[in-house]
Amino acid sequence: MALWIQISSGSPEPIYSQIVEQIRQAIAKGELGIGEKLPAVRKLASELIINPNTVAKAYTILEQTGFVITKTGSGTFITDPKLRHHDAIDMNALAERIDSVIARGLSLGISGEEMISLFNNRLNAFVKNNDGDKK
Repeated sequence: MALWIQISSGSPEPIYSQIVEQIRQAIAKGELGIGEKLPAVRKLASELIINPNTVAKAYTILEQTGFVITKTGSGTFITDPKLRHHDAIDMNALAERIDSVIARGLSLGISGEEMISLFNNRLNAFVKNNDGDKK
């Protein structure tokens, strides 16, 4: 498995959040599939040249939100999306991100119709990639 996580040390976003977000994106894009094993905490920390506790925190957040499951002695694995729960906190965070994208688009002079079209095109690309992986 090739897991390419890039850390931006100058980012205001904490490193563990960057890891969480990039793994979530890889799952959404179908780059990480159900049952796929993530690198061991120490291995990923070594590759990223960060503290293992930072990777452990990211993995804990991913496990708490249902994206992964850790099996003692075996590793951390991607879970089936059908088994994930969507809690109010996650839905609110998603709504805030959508609001931010909408505000950014409007500030760039993009019309509502253009944003809807762009969103639909991007969504279809994700769905197509995920459906193609299942065949």
